[in-house]
Amino acid sequence: MKKRKTRASRQRPALHRRTQATVADIVRSTATRLKRAKLVYAHGTADPVAEAAFLVGETLGIHPDHIAARTGKRVTATQRKKIDALVERRIRTRKPAAYMLKRIYMLGVPFYVDERAIVPRSFLGEILDSELFAGEDFSLLRKADSIASVLDLCTGSACLAILAALRFPQTKVDAVELCKAAIEVARRNVADHHMKKRVRLLRGDLFAPVKAARYDLIIANPPYLFDAGRRMYRHGGGKLGFELSLRIVQQGLDRLYPGGRFFLYTGTPVIDGTDCFLEAVKPLLAVRNLAFSYEEIDPDVFGDELDRTPYDCADRIAVVGLTVNI
Repeated sequence: MKKRKTRASRQRPALHRRTQATVADIVRSTATRLKRAKLVYAHGTADPVAEAAFLVGETLGIHPDHIAARTGKRVTATQRKKIDALVERRIRTRKPAAYMLKRIYMLGVPFYVDERAIVPRSFLGEILDSELFAGEDFSLLRKADSIASVLDLCTGSACLAILAALRFPQTKVDAVELCKAAIEVARRNVADHHMKKRVRLLRGDLFAPVKAARYDLIIANPPYLFDAGRRMYRHGGGKLGFELSLRIVQQGLDRLYPGGRFFLYTGTPVIDGTDCFLEAVKPLLAVRNLAFSYEEIDPDVFGDELDRTPYDCADRIAVVGLTVNI
């Protein structure tokens, strides 16, 4: 009896496997989700794409400076699940991503941050790294390498104080902060960056802890909003929130060595087209006949404040930079 021939069984085609998404895919989809959620940024990132890149990069262990080169990297299902959970939490809680991840980058340098200290704006770090301090004829400081002393007022997490120490290798930095909780965050960052010998943390009100000390450079980023609850990290004093900034200018100019420089990053309401802080600070500078420059860095921030007193009469709130040459 002949054996019945059987056809060779055809190998079934493999089931189509879902292609793994790339870093670029996940950043793009995450940015879309964040944009739809209408979140507020400026806490370490400026827009939905930057925030998406930060969230994805931190989850995958990719430094922000390297994420553009890793856009083709495949993301596993487990990694994607972690990213999705993080994004969902960001949208649900409205909590800044920097606080969620306990990290911020300024000029590519990582810093620890949590709710005990305000998330610093990266613009200040960019100023320190800019041509203003390049040691050229047109620079704010023509001999940047000769800076021996820096004062960082309202240091918060000490990010700027550490960046100043990195920027000026010969410098000793005094970093002053009134808030005890913020000083604890600053202490951790100083230790993490091995800066204990070059960055001195001092707790107190503005210039009180440094007594009669003088400096080559003073930088300050004080609170600049009016806050009815008088929260230390937010309330800048006075009717419009910039009284603290005025105090820093008044007291700080006498704390600089000849040839020293002063840089203040603050905010101001603009009412009927008038910059209120500029109008208040001009007389302080005019009486000393000091040269200064004034720049509007961000023309419209904290738009939600315009619905509340005292900013309900303002056109907008602007972030500004004041530079004074002694």
